Amino acid sequence: MSRTLMHRITKLYHTVKMLRLKQIVYRLYYRFAKVRPFLAHGFTLRPAVKLAKPPAWSASRFNADEQFEFMGLTASIDWHDETRPKIWQYNLHYLDHLASSGPARIGFDKRLVNSWIASNPPFNGCGWEPYTLSLRIVNLLKWLQQQPTLEPHWLDSLATQAHALSQQVEYHILANHLFVNGKALVFAGSFLGGVQADSWLSKGLKILDEETKEQFLKDGAHFELSPMYHASLLWDMCDLLNLAIHSELPELNKRQNAWKRLIEEGLVWLRSLQHPDGGIPFFNDSAFGIAPTLLDIEAYAFELGCRAQAVTPNTAGVTAEHKTESGYVAINFGDQCKALLNLAQVAPDYQPGHTHADTLSFELSLFGQRVFVNSGTSQYGEGAERHRQRSTAAHNTVEVNGESSSEVWAGFRVARRARTTLGKFEKTGDTVIISASHDGYLRLPGENLHVREWVAMAGELQVIDCVSGQFDRAVSRLFLHPDISAVQKGNTVTITLPGGQVAVATLEGASRINVVSSTWHPEFGKSVPNQCIVAEMSTDRLTTCITW
Repeated sequence: MSRTLMHRITKLYHTVKMLRLKQIVYRLYYRFAKVRPFLAHGFTLRPAVKLAKPPAWSASRFNADEQFEFMGLTASIDWHDETRPKIWQYNLHYLDHLASSGPARIGFDKRLVNSWIASNPPFNGCGWEPYTLSLRIVNLLKWLQQQPTLEPHWLDSLATQAHALSQQVEYHILANHLFVNGKALVFAGSFLGGVQADSWLSKGLKILDEETKEQFLKDGAHFELSPMYHASLLWDMCDLLNLAIHSELPELNKRQNAWKRLIEEGLVWLRSLQHPDGGIPFFNDSAFGIAPTLLDIEAYAFELGCRAQAVTPNTAGVTAEHKTESGYVAINFGDQCKALLNLAQVAPDYQPGHTHADTLSFELSLFGQRVFVNSGTSQYGEGAERHRQRSTAAHNTVEVNGESSSEVWAGFRVARRARTTLGKFEKTGDTVIISASHDGYLRLPGENLHVREWVAMAGELQVIDCVSGQFDRAVSRLFLHPDISAVQKGNTVTITLPGGQVAVATLEGASRINVVSSTWHPEFGKSVPNQCIVAEMSTDRLTTCITW
């Protein structure tokens, strides 16, 4: 057996062994199962359900020329254009635009809905996949609420879509996919009347009752530990609370308080993980424009009566907050200077599809400007670029012998995973010291352990990396935001911010230091030139001192 084949088998083994039996059973079942025929006729909306219109937000849009815009690509509507990236096709079928559309585009919206129905007969194509169905069903229902008159075939199509979803619930994937399946079934069952709709409502609520307990951690985080998906799921929770408040269904009313509490706790978590510019950090799969911003969610939640705990301004020098369950740390220096640290585990064990090999990475903002940034996410799929963006080499941490700390592979797979151990979390006077280690490199011949310590004090952040065991090459990378300029002289890199402020990074323990060209990926379909400080460790210890 060749080494390559053996390596592939090993990766597959370490991936599959973490799955739940339920996932394996349903993956086999769905290979052969087909959606049962369904005759949708005469469905009506329940009269007692009337949502409050949520704030306008959409990840994609149709421009004034009625062309679809997403990922920097613009094209006329073609529901089956397979020349486009799969994620582009999916977003077209979500009909996200409808949820934030207004009266001025009612004619176009009707043509859009009728075009989708006519061009996508049941049950074939990506438009009938369960995740796509889940998002579109909710968008359609929000839109139908705003229409003065309804065309009967709209409701028949909606019922057919809900039926198709109920036959394909993503028990083989779980995580956020299962959650949005449950949400869509609750929406369909709440708005439509009849015995069939009641069964969708019951099934959806059963899923949500189980998944809200499973997916939201005690510190408020969503368990996939992606700030982007956390924001997306918070918006979903706001939609559900909106529905519960504005319906007369007792099954929903009795869940209001629990859903409200989850939203408030999730907002507190998201506020802590924001950069001073108000945006998310790039840990795991994260990008701008795919999920609502914190301000969007706060506005929606406020309309629904949520009152999340206010953030107390930092007046006590350097402070640190450890989100224990999720594993993230926020260090506040004051004056809009903030570091965000990733001490998180690869999670959840059975579905790490949105995980990056970014263990012990960090991001840093100074004076409200992002300075050190992880590389972000610009695409899904199984290509080389997707693999690179998930690798350790695309993040602000240490890579050993060209290997990633966790074995990310394919588009959404992880084999052997780094496990993080917290070493120290203390404050002495005006100094905060945090240390942690991960065992992701113990699988290498040198059985290497990476230990990273952050020492934070006024105007200074030290990052001390230690790698035990023998290694051929250990490399620390610090990716700079595109608006930052850097000039290297010996072991010192002078960093200039757009506002003229200057920071200095001094590196001790490196055999070679270079500032190289790289790319940052803040949005899907977007690649922006930036710079990266690359330091090759000469011994087992590298100290990076950043002052400003």
